[in-house]
Amino acid sequence: MNEQLQIRIAGKEDIPAIEQLARQVWPVTYGNILLPHQLNYMLDYFYTPASLENQMTNLGHSFIVSLLNGRPVGFASWSLIDGSGIYKLHKLYVHTETQGKGLGKKLLDHILQQLHQQKAIALRLNVNRHNKARIFYEKLGFIIIGEEDADLGHGIFQNDFVMELHLNSPS
Repeated sequence: MNEQLQIRIAGKEDIPAIEQLARQVWPVTYGNILLPHQLNYMLDYFYTPASLENQMTNLGHSFIVSLLNGRPVGFASWSLIDGSGIYKLHKLYVHTETQGKGLGKKLLDHILQQLHQQKAIALRLNVNRHNKARIFYEKLGFIIIGEEDADLGHGIFQNDFVMELHLNSPS
């Protein structure tokens, strides 16, 4: 079977697909890490159409989607942290049915190409301390540079490692 992968910039018209993917992927990814009410709260916090539109429009997050044979199977988002050339990877998720096919790495490679053009010096991300995705990022060269506990309200915290991939040397 010859599968065709496309990665493209996502816009507001992709919000329903991104939300649907998140609601399919998150229960599998975080089901053993978060309680059901925490999982639902965080999905509603990050992935409602209004929240996604705010991320795209007001917070300056760039989004991409991956399509396999025309069907959305993954997405990612990132933004510049400040003027220092450091960017943050906010999201990188691939549908569980297509994990293990290299799609996550292809999404990240696409982002790294964009960042290279921007002369970025580093890409940071947060990953839950109990999420096996940490190993994926370590294999790609990310290192743990710290820990962060973010209060999302209602007694729900993100307990993350902060990881970083060094890119270009500053000029």
